[in-house]
Amino acid sequence: MTAREIDREYYDSSDYFEGSGAHHIVDVDSPFQQYRLEKVLALHTPHPGERVADLGCGWGTFSFALADRGLDVVGVDFSQRSIEFCEDRRAQRGGGARPEFLCADAGDTGLPGASFDTVVAADLFEHLYPEDSRRVAEEAFRLLKPGGRFSTWTPHRGHILEVLKNRDILLQRDPTHVDYKSMERMRGLLTGAGFEIERAYFAESHVPGLRAAERLLQRWVPLLRRRIAVLGHKPVGGGAP
Repeated sequence: MTAREIDREYYDSSDYFEGSGAHHIVDVDSPFQQYRLEKVLALHTPHPGERVADLGCGWGTFSFALADRGLDVVGVDFSQRSIEFCEDRRAQRGGGARPEFLCADAGDTGLPGASFDTVVAADLFEHLYPEDSRRVAEEAFRLLKPGGRFSTWTPHRGHILEVLKNRDILLQRDPTHVDYKSMERMRGLLTGAGFEIERAYFAESHVPGLRAAERLLQRWVPLLRRRIAVLGHKPVGGGAP
């Protein structure tokens, strides 16, 4: 399989959203999902009543969590399987039509511009090819109101676990991770789209023993820099870059 085969059809025709390997992601109470929610919301926590676009919403983790906190959320994913999964989950939960879900390209959502307070892209950019990454950053800029924030979270390509996975050593490679980013590239994607960087740092993993080593040593050891967290804001009065 070549890299370019990882596209909309791949996600819609494979068991990516329902496979046995997805259990820890589907289960919102799993340690991994609780870790993701804690860390991404620590980067930026939208206020109740604000409008949020969750780009690459996948299983709907952030869409549901933010809606439960009183936010008006639109989850966007280009995979019809993703949207069907999220809508089924919403129906099982009850409680009406929130959050809302839209099957669309995260780089061209069709949603109104300057209409969101926050855009979230959590574990999306590693799934995007370079040109798509640029389009998504620019779309986030378009969607946000002046002063709005773009919250991004993605694996660091240089972390020891990613190095092992991508060499098929001990861990299984994820074929959907088609383009890992560095901190420099993530910052460049946001500034290139017109954002000003508000926060940018490496976050530790959810594995207890490894997490302790990362907290202590990641400043000096790139192999222990697990996740890249970058928050940008759209300048007040900011137009197209």
